[in-house]
Amino acid sequence: MNKQEIVSAVAEQINQPAARVANVLDALGSIAQAHLAKPGAELTLPGIGKLKAIAKEARTGRNPATGEEIEIPAKTAVKFVAAKALKDAVA
Repeated sequence: MNKQEIVSAVAEQINQPAARVANVLDALGSIAQAHLAKPGAELTLPGIGKLKAIAKEARTGRNPATGEEIEIPAKTAVKFVAAKALKDAVA
């Protein structure tokens, strides 16, 4: 599903204008970005799962084309953990 399909489905299910639903999804995206900017932060999406900000340490990698070693800097990454309800529905 793309964004427009999600907006249409949610708007139909909750009987709200599609523009309002699109604004809510945009706001959710902005809130998630701001909240997950720090390592250790979690954002729960009820019935769907959790987004977790995890710290990845700096490490040494290898260029597969040349075999040259390169330094990969530390960064914060986002990990998704599916909720049990979602796992059960898909299985």
